[in-house]
Amino acid sequence: MEAVEIANTAINGTPPDLFGYLDYLVFTAILLISGAIGLFYWCLGEQSTKDFLMGGRKMGRFPVAVSLLAAFCSPVALLGIPAEIYSNGTLYALTVPSYILVAIVTAYFYQPVFYNLQLTSVNEVRLENTPIHGAPRNIVTYMATVVYVPAWALSEVTGIYFYFCVAAIFSIVVVYTVMGGIKSVVWTNVVQMGVVFAVMIAIVVKGFIDFDGGFAPLSFLFRPSFGLDPRTRHSIWGLWIGAFFMWLSIFGVNQVQVAILANSLGFVVILAVTCLAGLLINSKYSECDPIESKRVKTTDQLLPIFIIDTFGEKPGFLGLFVAAIFSGALSIVSSGLHSLATTTLEDYVKYFHPIIHDQTATKAVKISVLVYGLLSLGLVIVADQSGGISHLSLNILGIIGGPLLGVFTLGMFFPWCNSIGASFGMLASLGIMSWLGIGTSLATSRGQLVKSSLDVSGGILEFYKISYLWYSLMGTVIAIVVGLLISFLSGKQDPSKLERNLISPPVDKFVKNYISSNIRARIGWDLGSHVEDHANYERNTTYGKLVVYKGTKELQQVQAS
Repeated sequence: MEAVEIANTAINGTPPDLFGYLDYLVFTAILLISGAIGLFYWCLGEQSTKDFLMGGRKMGRFPVAVSLLAAFCSPVALLGIPAEIYSNGTLYALTVPSYILVAIVTAYFYQPVFYNLQLTSVNEVRLENTPIHGAPRNIVTYMATVVYVPAWALSEVTGIYFYFCVAAIFSIVVVYTVMGGIKSVVWTNVVQMGVVFAVMIAIVVKGFIDFDGGFAPLSFLFRPSFGLDPRTRHSIWGLWIGAFFMWLSIFGVNQVQVAILANSLGFVVILAVTCLAGLLINSKYSECDPIESKRVKTTDQLLPIFIIDTFGEKPGFLGLFVAAIFSGALSIVSSGLHSLATTTLEDYVKYFHPIIHDQTATKAVKISVLVYGLLSLGLVIVADQSGGISHLSLNILGIIGGPLLGVFTLGMFFPWCNSIGASFGMLASLGIMSWLGIGTSLATSRGQLVKSSLDVSGGILEFYKISYLWYSLMGTVIAIVVGLLISFLSGKQDPSKLERNLISPPVDKFVKNYISSNIRARIGWDLGSHVEDHANYERNTTYGKLVVYKGTKELQQVQAS
């Protein structure tokens, strides 16, 4: 049977088993490699909690940078970006400048604060004694999303049973994460990213080899909009300003920020390859839209159907493609499970048991990995039974990421903020953004939103048309404004009693160098003076040391004679 006929049968009838023996062999071999890496580190012997969570802080730069690149290579991105290019043109590629700026801002404004605090996880940051719990919920839901979307798309097109896809992903990732800890997670991510890169590059190369027509017209490739209407899905301002805050909410206050500058090049490569794949898909089906012809049900299935049409007669490649999509999901889920387990240990286990044996702590982390894996698996099953993860889940980074970015920025940039203000700011932002997300999801499912129409006659529906690119900015601004207002109303934090390392160093430096002393005195920008005076007093009375100040940047302790 021809590849096209197979694909038609897969969509319109009972999905056939398109996998041959070689496809199953390739697919199984790549999954077994991931399990073998976890088994290897398990055979090396029992790891301490520090080794299990942090790799003894001795992981090399290359594997860590490649592992963190997995954040860009989720199945949602691998399937979604080509679909976006196919449907709306290459304007999305203009988000690259915003990401490069995010890499710089993260490295100089946010990362120094986390580094100076010497935290195991960024999720350990607290509002005084109150942990910020939004990030773990975000991670659990996102893990379910990155598993559900590719599993559903692949099962519809290739005939692989949906629950087999889901169960295989969670089973394998839990096993090798529990066995090998962070070292296993990092090195399996390296292997999996190698598979993803190889497959995506092969798709583009083969597409160009078979290519016998012209690309879509220039009007399709670049249709920039300079309008300020936030309802425009992709405008220049949305892709530069809105996307900046979207990326910042992902990497600025997230565990994957550690090597963001190192993997910037990888992000550009992935974006370029997926955009080219989208152009090839558009050119191939320019005269016969698979959606209109009912060959596929959604745009998420365009890349799989393109693979079937292009590589259908190549034994083993379909198995390699499915393994690449699985690899993207495995990388995201393993990193998410490890981060959640770390947060659980630091936020909950050690809170109730401050003094805990190292072996017990390691067991608690492994149990947490299993529990979060089962929780995400259950969420996927519930979503499937209720009709699928909706548009709300696809925009979850903006809905939850914006409030999280807002509350972190509030604490790092505004020393007057207190825990009450930060809590109310985050809750207000999360409430409004959830209203926007849920309302948009319901209106979309009911067919009430007409994307091509930007008139103002729809009342509240016009609010729901706001582009997802602006979600993070909206959430951030709401959290900061409400947080500062409530902080001043409830009694602002005294900056002199605040440790200096809690404020972003460039912000502190800017205020000291470019704001007059009179204005600094009025706004109370005297960071840590009370804390330092108290610490110096304790040093003098406890250790009998004379504190001698040298300039304003350093202090030198000299043994009292």
